[in-house]
Amino acid sequence: MNIKHLLENIPYQKIEGALPENISHITMDSRDIKKDSLFVCIKGYTVDGHNYAAQAVNSGATVIISEKPLDLPNAAVIIVEDTTRTLGLLAAKFYDYPSKEMKMIGVTGTNGKTSVAGMLHAMLMELGENSALTGTIGFNLNGKLYQSANTTSDALTTQQMIFRAKEEGCSHMAMEVSSHGLVLGRLAGVEFDTAIFTNLTHDHLDFHGTMEEYGHAKGLLFSQLGQNVAEKKRAVLNADDPWSEQFAKMTPHPVYTYGVKNEAQFKASRIEMDHKGTTFTLTCKEGDFPVSMKLLGHFNVSNALAAITALYAEGFAMDDILAALAVIPPVEGRMQKVEVEAPITIFIDYAHTPDAIEKALDAVKDFKKNRVIFLVGTGGNRDKSKRPSMAEKASIADYVVLTTDDPRYEEFDSILDDLKVGMTHPNFACIGDRAEAVKHAVQQAERGDVIILAGKGHEDYQIIESTKYPHSDKEIAIEEAMKKFQEKEA
Repeated sequence: MNIKHLLENIPYQKIEGALPENISHITMDSRDIKKDSLFVCIKGYTVDGHNYAAQAVNSGATVIISEKPLDLPNAAVIIVEDTTRTLGLLAAKFYDYPSKEMKMIGVTGTNGKTSVAGMLHAMLMELGENSALTGTIGFNLNGKLYQSANTTSDALTTQQMIFRAKEEGCSHMAMEVSSHGLVLGRLAGVEFDTAIFTNLTHDHLDFHGTMEEYGHAKGLLFSQLGQNVAEKKRAVLNADDPWSEQFAKMTPHPVYTYGVKNEAQFKASRIEMDHKGTTFTLTCKEGDFPVSMKLLGHFNVSNALAAITALYAEGFAMDDILAALAVIPPVEGRMQKVEVEAPITIFIDYAHTPDAIEKALDAVKDFKKNRVIFLVGTGGNRDKSKRPSMAEKASIADYVVLTTDDPRYEEFDSILDDLKVGMTHPNFACIGDRAEAVKHAVQQAERGDVIILAGKGHEDYQIIESTKYPHSDKEIAIEEAMKKFQEKEA
């Protein structure tokens, strides 16, 4: 791309050195340099890209975006106020604003982002649309999954994924939108057509400080829909969450509401469920509709309503939407039943907030035959204030195993001590090693028990210090259950 064309909308302070005529590639990783690359120096939590600028030039970079002067005689150095925000502007321009070519659906909220985005993607595929999905589970392009590092990727990776989806012929793309991603500008240049809010509960206060700041961060998704009402954009809000009233005020675009408890344009009632799935009645302006889905739990009724509402607002026929919902599988790692040849029922779930833990336990109360055993862990070096509340909610279960999630650099005992303060009964164990904790949960189970392994969901790793080690709650549970019950029967 012509460098002067690329810089048209960039508020730079100074250019040192001679600009090349074109650049072929943009990167923020000095290991990803190609001939005639533009390298953006990003200050991360542990690494400062400015320290790698010389290496980038030696590898072929001809333009450096920096927040300070650099002595690089073989490259042009463009000095800007904020390289992170500049990266978003450059990436969107370089890839020619690909989000304008598709229907972009953003999903934000504390809990339910992965489920709603995953449901939308799967339902769109069932409806015959080419679809992409990006979020916690990764980047899913027309059914093929690629791994990603964050719920909301950096601005460059985000634009690259959207561009790739456009090139693959996708008509829609669903994106999980985190509060971190919104505040840190990772969504610069992304034009959303539909913005969805699930709920707001205690999480990430180590980053945001207060619930008010956390809520305002989520609201950025709705304010960033813009003021051009000639564009067909919409907000889809959860009427059961009081923050929806605030978010409705942040956009001039049409607002669609869904809910279970409060009055809403799309409302669920007569909810019934068993271990195989859920049924409910949907009431909207077109009348009452029977709904059946393979997903489990009252919280997934709310998630399903969000997906139904968004697709209806986009113009899909209700009968087609509900037919698609009826056949899609549960979202991976979200109250996902583990198939195991044993007389117990095991679910894995991503619940790592007090609200999500309560909802996971609520999901099994109607069909449990015996006890509920609940394993809960939390990450090290993260929001400690929520830990007692997590254990308090877990106390709803008959037996609780307190453990770790990704301990990082924090000692097991530090995490467990914070958790056990919230326990309301003595029927629990503290086991810092998560693999041993999963085994213990299974060993405690008897015929007819339900086990919920919360906190990791689909993840196949555990972060100890700064290293990712292989770990799968699902695989450990299957192996331990087979061993326990086969030995018993023998």
